[in-house]
This record gives sequence, C-alpha cells and structure tokens, in this order.
Amino acid sequence: MRIVFLIIVLLHGTIHLLGFLKGFGFKEVKELTLPISKPMGIIWLTATALFLTYSILYVANSKYAWMFGFVAVAISQILVIMFWKDAKFGTLPNILVLLVSITSFGYYNFQNLVQEETIHLLSQNNMIENKIIDENDLKELPEPVKNWLRNSGAVGKPYISVGKVTQKAEMQMKPEQENWMSAAAIQFTTIDNPAFIWRVDVKMNSLLNFQGRDKFENGKGEMLIKMNSLINVVNERGEKLDEGTLQRYLGEMVWFPSLALSPHITWEEISDTSAKATMTNKGTKGSGTFYFNAKGDVTKFSALRFKGNEEEAKKHHWTMNISDYKTFEGIKVPAKMTSTWKLDEGDWTWLKLEVTDIKYNKNASH
Repeated sequence: MRIVFLIIVLLHGTIHLLGFLKGFGFKEVKELTLPISKPMGIIWLTATALFLTYSILYVANSKYAWMFGFVAVAISQILVIMFWKDAKFGTLPNILVLLVSITSFGYYNFQNLVQEETIHLLSQNNMIENKIIDENDLKELPEPVKNWLRNSGAVGKPYISVGKVTQKAEMQMKPEQENWMSAAAIQFTTIDNPAFIWRVDVKMNSLLNFQGRDKFENGKGEMLIKMNSLINVVNERGEKLDEGTLQRYLGEMVWFPSLALSPHITWEEISDTSAKATMTNKGTKGSGTFYFNAKGDVTKFSALRFKGNEEEAKKHHWTMNISDYKTFEGIKVPAKMTSTWKLDEGDWTWLKLEVTDIKYNKNASH
C-alpha cells in the first residue's frame, strides 16, 4: 500500500512539470488548453518540487513529511481550481495526499504529547546515586524473593532508579479475535517516584493502525488509544483503572529487581516458591503474587484485577506467564511472556510480549 501511494504521489508531482514546460515554452502541452505565464510556470514547478520532497520524506518516515504534504496540496489545488477545465482530476490525488498528511500530523502530535509527558515523568524521579545492592538490603524480604534477587544478578549491582524497556508484541483486542496484530512499544519506568509511561504502535492492517499510551503517575492510571493517531478510541481515568495500572506496575517489577526494596511495597511469604506483594501509592492500593522456580527465576505473576474501567467492571485473575529470559546490563530478567485474563467463559491470552532491550539509570535516557 505504501508503494502504491508513493507511485501516485510521484506521478502526480511529475504531471505538474507540464505546466512549467508550457509556461516557459519548452514544450507544447495539448492537455493544457489554457495559457500559462512564466510566473505561473514557476508555481507549477514549485508544486512538483514539493511533491517530490514530500515523497522523499515519506519514504524516510520523517516526522515532518506532513508539512510538505499540506503545502504541496494547497498549491496544487489552487492550480487545479485556476485550470479546472484541464486539471480537475488532480483533486483526487490531492485528497489522498491530504488524508495521509492529516494522519501524519496526528501521529506527530501524539508523539509530542508522549514525549512531553515522558520528560515530565522522568523529571519527578530522584536518581539514587552510588548505591550498590548488598545482602543487608535483602534481610526483610521473603526467602523466594531473596533468591530471585540473587539469581537475577541484582545483588552487587547499582540500585535501579529508572529503566527504558523496548518491546515487540502480538496483540488481540477481544477474545473472539482470531488474527494477531503486530506491535512495537517503548516504556519508561521510575522507581523512587513510582511511575511508568508506555507508548505502543499497533498495526491492524494495511490501512488502519492505532497508537496507545498507558501511564501510571502519582497513584493514578490513564489509558489513551487513538485510531490512526487521530480519533480517540479510549481515553480512560478512574479508580478501577488506578488500581489495575498499579498492579501492572507491580508485576513489571520483574524487569527492575530494585523495586522489590521499595518502601511502597510490603511482602508476605506464601510458600518456598511464591510471595505476595502489596503496594500503596498516593491512596491507591493493589497486590499480586510472584511465583518462582527452584533456581530463583520468576515464572509467573498473578493478580485479581479489574478488567475495564466501567462501573460494572469486575475483577478477574490476570496472569503474566514467563517463558524465556535475557540478561541486560548484568541483570537477568524475563524476556518473553504472555498476558492472560481468566474469564468466566475461559482463558483469554491477549498479549505475547518480547523484551528486546532494557537500559537502566543514565543509559535509559539514550
């Protein structure tokens, strides 16, 4: 679809050269029956240059391509109106370029919103400098959690204050959906001031996609989803979302072992291989249970969590099942996992997630 669109733009831009050629007398163009002056020929040439520049920026996925698209369409459509008898069909590709440019403009605005929110979120976090986790830090933790921190490599490493997690995923939006949608996401998580912001791009098909932003900050959760970066599909806040988002933050401790030491979290040992964590932050409270194998790897996180934010939303068991691990900056963490809702009608695995990179502390800003 991108190639077809690109061909249309290139052809449309090249056709504008005819006005330039006629205006300067380089060629007799029978398709243009109205006279064209040299100054007007320059405008036709300018339209060509703008469409070609737009094509290059479009191929390069430049965030500023929409600017050239808007200007090219504006100039082209003025020419179409002035030479309507000969050029009226140029309106169709102009509409197409305009629609794509509007979508690009929406994506540009969405990216700016997330960037501004990310900068603000990171600025509220205190970096804990020169602190190395040692055995003394673990003394109040349940035994399976101690084993996990040791096995992960966190002991002897710097305390994690902030992390950047790069992910790729496959997603489903509803239980009856058969196909999986590909997605790419980036998340920033802060520890001293508990918060995260997650940005995801999801491709539904060749024409439709959506961008999402989940956020947890000051004990509050937010969820924003925009179709093609333009139309709000979801824009949610509320107490049920607050609790659910806190539980998600808690479960993602598996990528940031230092979070186990947070004063916002209390622990309860359930068995030799499981422990329950309860977190309280700015009036919001939630809990979940971590499960470990004999080696000390975390294998699952489970929580009783609201599915949805509606008034009638009920709690269901929500689990993250871990299938593989990787080591990033000396810390062994889960790298492949699935997310499953245990619903009345049966289990629904809606997310297959793979972590491709994690950067901690100062490296997280790169």
